[in-house]
Amino acid sequence: MTRRFCFAALLLLLAVPTLWAQSSEGHKINIRIKGLANKTAYLAHFYGPTQYIPRDTAKADAQDLFVFDGPKALPEGLYMVVVNNKPVLELVIGEQQFSVQTDTVDVVGSMQVTGSRENTTFYDYQRFLSKKYGEMGSLQQQPGGQEKIAVLRREVDAFRKDFMEKNAGTLTVKLFRAADEPEIPEAPKLANGRPDSNFVFNYYKSHYFDGFDFTDERLLRTPFLQKKLDRYLKELTVQTPDSIIPAADYLVGKAKANKDILQYTIWYITNQYEEQKKVLNTDAVFIHMAEKYWLTGIMPVSDTATLKGIRERVKVLKPLLAGKTLPNVSLQDTLGRWRALHDLKAEYTVAFFYDPECSHCRESAPRLKKFYEANKAKGVQVYAVAIGKTPEVWKKFIREFRLQNLVNVYGPSSPVDYKNQYDVYSTPTVYLLDRNKKILARRLPVEDLDGYFDFLLRQQAAKKPAPGPAAKASVKGK
Repeated sequence: MTRRFCFAALLLLLAVPTLWAQSSEGHKINIRIKGLANKTAYLAHFYGPTQYIPRDTAKADAQDLFVFDGPKALPEGLYMVVVNNKPVLELVIGEQQFSVQTDTVDVVGSMQVTGSRENTTFYDYQRFLSKKYGEMGSLQQQPGGQEKIAVLRREVDAFRKDFMEKNAGTLTVKLFRAADEPEIPEAPKLANGRPDSNFVFNYYKSHYFDGFDFTDERLLRTPFLQKKLDRYLKELTVQTPDSIIPAADYLVGKAKANKDILQYTIWYITNQYEEQKKVLNTDAVFIHMAEKYWLTGIMPVSDTATLKGIRERVKVLKPLLAGKTLPNVSLQDTLGRWRALHDLKAEYTVAFFYDPECSHCRESAPRLKKFYEANKAKGVQVYAVAIGKTPEVWKKFIREFRLQNLVNVYGPSSPVDYKNQYDVYSTPTVYLLDRNKKILARRLPVEDLDGYFDFLLRQQAAKKPAPGPAAKASVKGK
């Protein structure tokens, strides 16, 4: 079936044009890397923690020298020199004309910089830390080593504080601060005299972005923004829409300090939750982002086709969120009887939309049968809707996979609009419903049914109140 609208494609349309803005000044960067004679390298800046965007290309001469030379200034940020698709070294691009020299055997230790305060400080800092952490490592197993390590840690802290003060205002310091973790003070005591057990987490989360300068668009060209957005949303926030939505609004509020960072933040959050990549039932986050930011103009989009796609996607998803009742459908079974989804009497219903000739559906059928057989005593029923093809192909599928105990119905795509009514843009599409046909989970892979159903039963059992006195007396009387 046709793939529905996806936000990943907006990366080039929305983010990159802004990031490619350049001044009229030129750049010339000489980089000598011993051991890379005659190799071709890209000078590229980070875009997220794992992506990079090439800005210039050069081939080393016989003396290992790469010359990156161009008539326009490079956008400032954290760059990599990439050879054979592997980063060889990192550079802070602030100044546009400088030279560096190093060796692939020890890039940090052998780095020499001329004409760039940013890279001098960048590598001085790394050299010092590398040396001190090396000393700490060698002391780990030595007698009295922990005391000496404590002394070295104090040296590192003092060096770091002095370094940050002396180089305040440089992009290098902004990079290190952006990567910083909050320093957590001692937890206050509660009325009972014990430390507040919630203090550490709450303080950490509320101060997580203290070192990140949302006004500085140069931080887009580093790995830090996306890493911090990821950690805040996916590790520091409970993965339910009720928690994710306020967290998303908080991040967008901070990102409003710079239009480019705002644009990236809105795009990134929306893209993470549009496809339920890792967490079920988070479509409500996508709908919130779409309605609050995209369709109101806060996220600048001039492409009318993009806005139309967003609007149509919201229209399809909104009635299908977890907790909503799956729309009823009535179709004929193999005996020609009309069977309505909402008429099924079951504690749990699996609505299974499939194409009898779809390879993934054929792989899923045995797993679906196994799940049903294992859980039918717990009140599970399956409403299996065969979409399209012919009745003969449908009945052959049922016989082949021995699905006769399921409620098998045949539903050509007319008059039922499966794509827009049930979000069936690919098959199989699976919904797990409660006894009232309210959605417990949508677009759940068949192979995940067992795990999710077991989790659901445990969750429901945990919510049941303990037996009261009357119930206990009754049990005792028996």
